[in-house]
Amino acid sequence: MHAMENAAEGAGGGFNVGERLCLVRKQHGLSQRALAVKAGVTHSLVSLIEKNKVSPSVASLKKILEAINYPLTDFFALTLPPVDQVFYRADELTPLSTGALTLLQVGDAKSHSVQIFHEFYEPGADTGETMLQHEAEEGGVVVAGALELTVGSQTRILKKGDAFLFDSRQPHRYRNVGTERCEVVSACTPPYL
Repeated sequence: MHAMENAAEGAGGGFNVGERLCLVRKQHGLSQRALAVKAGVTHSLVSLIEKNKVSPSVASLKKILEAINYPLTDFFALTLPPVDQVFYRADELTPLSTGALTLLQVGDAKSHSVQIFHEFYEPGADTGETMLQHEAEEGGVVVAGALELTVGSQTRILKKGDAFLFDSRQPHRYRNVGTERCEVVSACTPPYL
């Protein structure tokens, strides 16, 4: 976040509205689409502003910033104030993937040492035949349904209330082999970016 604090000036030495909006949005852990939905504007408008393809009216910019309770005066300040968001409504989680496997992230993983997910696996959903491996530790709890988890040479089917915790450097894979949707709350540290 420290690099973000000094990004108020654009390439020409003037204020870069697009870059600032992108930084503020990311500080709040939102995708462009999520910010657009919260603000009641089109996704393309947010994208075009961030790319500096359009200059938003003050009214449009104010509407977008009000959706995340961000004062217009802070937006134009020389430095960005820190975001101390503690609580997140369900619609404030950042979708990292959707479809048969939906991953929703709590906050901005780049600003924290832990990454928290609310995961949904439709029947047959799979993280892929290629086993995952990364420098981290991860753990979680199955909230609903059943999840097949393979870690190294071990495979278990975890049901509601069952949990897992392992070194992510071990090859691993998640699959829903059941007939109902599986829901998991998990964490990964350091974040898998």
